[in-house]
Amino acid sequence: MVSETSTKAERKGLRRVVSASMAGTVVEWYEFFLYATAATLVFNKIFFPDAGNELDNIIKAFLTYAVGFIARPIGGIVFGHFGDKYGRKHLLQIAIVLVGATTFLMGCLPTFDAIGYAAPILLIVLRFLQGFAVGGEWGGAVLLVAEHAPNKERGFWSSWPQAAVPIGNLLATVVLLLLSATLSEEAFLAWGWRVGFWLSVVIVVVGYYIRTRVSDAPIFQEAKAELEQNAAAGYGVKEVFRRYPRGVFTAMGLRFGENIMYYMVVTFSITYMATQLKMDTSTILGLMLLAHIFHAIVVPLVGRMTDTRGRRPVYASGVILMAVWGVVAFPLFNTANDFVILLTITGGLAVHALMYAGQPAIMAEMFPTRMRYSGVSLGYQVTSIVAGSMAPIIATFLLKVYGSWVPVAGYIVFAALVTMVAVYFMKETKGISLAAIDEQDRIDTGLLNDKEKIKK
Repeated sequence: MVSETSTKAERKGLRRVVSASMAGTVVEWYEFFLYATAATLVFNKIFFPDAGNELDNIIKAFLTYAVGFIARPIGGIVFGHFGDKYGRKHLLQIAIVLVGATTFLMGCLPTFDAIGYAAPILLIVLRFLQGFAVGGEWGGAVLLVAEHAPNKERGFWSSWPQAAVPIGNLLATVVLLLLSATLSEEAFLAWGWRVGFWLSVVIVVVGYYIRTRVSDAPIFQEAKAELEQNAAAGYGVKEVFRRYPRGVFTAMGLRFGENIMYYMVVTFSITYMATQLKMDTSTILGLMLLAHIFHAIVVPLVGRMTDTRGRRPVYASGVILMAVWGVVAFPLFNTANDFVILLTITGGLAVHALMYAGQPAIMAEMFPTRMRYSGVSLGYQVTSIVAGSMAPIIATFLLKVYGSWVPVAGYIVFAALVTMVAVYFMKETKGISLAAIDEQDRIDTGLLNDKEKIKK
């Protein structure tokens, strides 16, 4: 009876941790995706001078979008360093406030017609700060869950923060869809788009409150005590590269194809539908709305699959199907049939989920607790500079130069091949104990401590 009560209490506590992690992630990805969609539909028209070519201005808008990705590894390094020292919770609270403030200010920016080139410059500055905060968010959010989760269910529980990403995207899409459907195009471009950015304040307040109601995992508290007692037990980026370079580079390789796949499906596909198929904004956003709902449901299901089938086989299947999607997706888009396009987008997101859902568990299991925040943030965020940030730009450029989707498909296949190499070198860690990883780290680095001495 006591054991059953204890288990129920632990499950309740774990669900609270998952809610806290997801709350902040929903907020930050609502704002990040809001920018991505606005870059294609709005920013290219109001923050830049008319270039006489629709794709040229979209490329410029995507370049400001890429600035956020450049900032993300910097945020990951800074937040990871202090998160390993002081805790995941406090850094997550800082991240959610910072990303909320920058997003609200984006909604207040004057246009190019009002202040000239100062408009895109201010947009870039705010985008950098937003990316910096998002870069620190992911590692702390997934580790808050992964370090609380049972060993045999870590894939499932830690996939929930990943599901918060499409939920955040879903909220952004709903807001933009409602605004674009109820306002004229002139009103939407003049002021309507700003409402979505201002609404972020409400979501930030809710997310911040929820995050005050959880604490860091016991395994982190133990690692923190060891760091305080033993100056030789290092942490941070330098220590990660010195002790676990294989983990960092494997994480980067795993991330490469997955990150490109995501932004090809949710960002470049919007560009393709708007410029090549001439679909209206409301139809595009409606299709993306349904796709994000589907993605949010699929991610936890795949997370559970990584616990039963293993991390490597699930990930490998996603990489193979990514290459297939790259070849078949654009002919399906070209049918201009809404239902076929919806199936193509949801299929792409299902493929993405096979790679994305297991990443928190996979990366958490690559590093010991004393440097885990730094390790996962570095492996996850650095790749974004050459992967997700560049994917829409490269794809749009290829489309402009060649006037064909074939080079774009080749780019997707190339990204899949790079990630398959990382899968080959990846270790299977299904069900492994994080405490065992820490113990092995102490043995390997000569940092065995008297735990009784630490308690005193």
